[in-house]
Amino acid sequence: MKNILIPTDFSENAWNAVKYAIELYKNELCNFYLLNTYTPNIATSRFMASAVNEERNTVENSSKKGLINLLNRIEKEYPDPAHIHNFKTISSFSFLVDEVKELVDEYNIHIVILGTKGASGLAEVFMGSNAVRIIKAVKKCPVLAIPQHFEYEAPKEIAFATDFNRFYTVSELKPLIELAATFNAVIRVVHVQTQIKALTELQQFNLNMLRRYLNTTEHYIHTISEVNSVSQTLEVFANELEVHLLAMLNYQHSYMERATREPIVKKIAFHTQLPLLVLPEMGIGTSIKGEKHIFMSNEM
Repeated sequence: MKNILIPTDFSENAWNAVKYAIELYKNELCNFYLLNTYTPNIATSRFMASAVNEERNTVENSSKKGLINLLNRIEKEYPDPAHIHNFKTISSFSFLVDEVKELVDEYNIHIVILGTKGASGLAEVFMGSNAVRIIKAVKKCPVLAIPQHFEYEAPKEIAFATDFNRFYTVSELKPLIELAATFNAVIRVVHVQTQIKALTELQQFNLNMLRRYLNTTEHYIHTISEVNSVSQTLEVFANELEVHLLAMLNYQHSYMERATREPIVKKIAFHTQLPLLVLPEMGIGTSIKGEKHIFMSNEM
């Protein structure tokens, strides 16, 4: 049984992530953990303990009510007569990223699925600040970011962006390979070149190992030239080949790291037009405990 964590702020883009998750795993036994975090407005209440407590109670009640409403919406729009999906809600007085990291450990989460707000005039144009922070912080499971207006399509065409400079382990690639197997999908390995030149000996070795890992999965290798930025180049590639999902491994100097650090003017063109699966580099993460209120819904 898969354990899936879905942070929500009750917005429509967060709801879109819920819909995508339910569709993606509609044929699998799953525990869905719906997370909402809250904190009082300290800026206006720091000098008044009673005001802090009152405001905390208000936002706590709002959080719990929002989660109950979300469960009701799921039950109404996605009835589950076979009872293969179980939903648990978590209302937490904590910072979002800290809580996500803790829950990944506590509930053996297989994947975090979240909604993204797309482009804006703010600093985190790539996909929204919370999404970027979670992707950078979560080290023990994949993160799947769903664009706010993306309508679910079964991921039959998956692009995996890599520069072949790093040796991948089987455990790092496992979520990608399993997803491809579930949907009988094609994996298109994409290498974006900043300049035309032959692969180094190391890159060639890593490519050969990648082919070995993907031996039982239909896959193709694509080498393309960079246009303006890595993110924009990948967007063009995805549009031309009608890719349903883009996957990257997040490690130092990776495409994922470069994309989230590119200048704003270059990032505007690529604001997660399609789902982005971020595979973590295997490592140990830390977290800060928060106070939680957990209640389980009846199986639907």
